[in-house]
Amino acid sequence: MKKNQEIELTPDILRQMQLIQLECLTELDRICRKHNIKYSIDGGTLLGAVRHRGFIPWDDDIDVIMERKEYERFFLVCKSELDTGRFFLQEHRTDAYYRVGFPRIKRNGTTYVRAGQENSKQHEGVQIDVFVLDHMPNGYAARRLHRMLTFFFRKILWSRTGKKVSDSAAQRIIYTLLDLFPAEFAFWGFDALAKRCNRRPSELVRHYAMTYPAPEVNGYGIPADLLNTFTELEFEGHMFQAVAQYDRYLTLLYGDYMVLPPEEKRKPHIHLSAFEGVKN
Repeated sequence: MKKNQEIELTPDILRQMQLIQLECLTELDRICRKHNIKYSIDGGTLLGAVRHRGFIPWDDDIDVIMERKEYERFFLVCKSELDTGRFFLQEHRTDAYYRVGFPRIKRNGTTYVRAGQENSKQHEGVQIDVFVLDHMPNGYAARRLHRMLTFFFRKILWSRTGKKVSDSAAQRIIYTLLDLFPAEFAFWGFDALAKRCNRRPSELVRHYAMTYPAPEVNGYGIPADLLNTFTELEFEGHMFQAVAQYDRYLTLLYGDYMVLPPEEKRKPHIHLSAFEGVKN
């Protein structure tokens, strides 16, 4: 196992990662089915289900979305339902060293370290991302302010890594200054915005820790009504929940999503310094 330098993400390593991530998704689905919790596979995972009936061959992660009310139920039932011998639900309430604004489910007994995060004390492991959707303000000015605040909180959380891996000296200086803010401040900011904005329904929802690449709504979120109805789609031989209007959603995200990207773009996007498959 190599550390402190980037490893080659070979087809064998990529497939090992994908199958471990599939384990994590299957565990999430098991719990959600038992407790009638709504979620949807998301992003490249949803696209993979529709276009490939499984992983996009070069994809290196699994994404899931849940509305806040559904995630908080999931968080509570995981205290008794999650197979903690194999999995760990990671977020700032369960891992004091975690500096990411969205939860993850990690596979215990694996090693997965991103470049620039070699010295992090957070719980390691191959993971899937769970993006929690919160409401956005309806007014234009309020949306602009909201997006600026979430950008600020997001950069605080990234600063400890950004000050090491950023190519620009100016960026490294900015991230060094942002790292003076404690991570707890950023998490407090995300939570405060979510509580305020979730008091009443709105046209748009989004996960605050990432931006949505949706020109239709200028990057402020996705239509909330996409989360009204769900279906099931096949992914790697399993059936998982998905938004029923997946064609509308994928078109919003990717345009003509059935067209494959140019061959030079068909490659994983993560950079790892350490990987090891299941050890137990």
